Amino acid sequence: MTVTNDDLDRLWKVLRPMGWGAVALVLLTPAVAMRFTNQVNWTASDFVFAGVLLIGGGLAIELVAWRVGNPVVRIGFALFIVAVVALLWAEAAVGFLH
Repeated sequence: MTVTNDDLDRLWKVLRPMGWGAVALVLLTPAVAMRFTNQVNWTASDFVFAGVLLIGGGLAIELVAWRVGNPVVRIGFALFIVAVVALLWAEAAVGFLH
């Protein structure tokens, strides 16, 4: 079975709303959890950091997707940005690089 550019374009059209939905879910989860438990204690600066990191990563992906026509490059760049955001998030959470 050969994967065509049309197949990758259809995949991209499915992944975009899923990605923005994931950003919203990640930002809403601690807000909801803080209503039910004291073990989650995010400050306003935590939400700002998470928002800038996640929305900034999403906007970087959108910018490249808008400028680059090749769907393979789009998906590869999106995976790269997701990996960078995950690394920065993990470093901010536990500081494993220190």
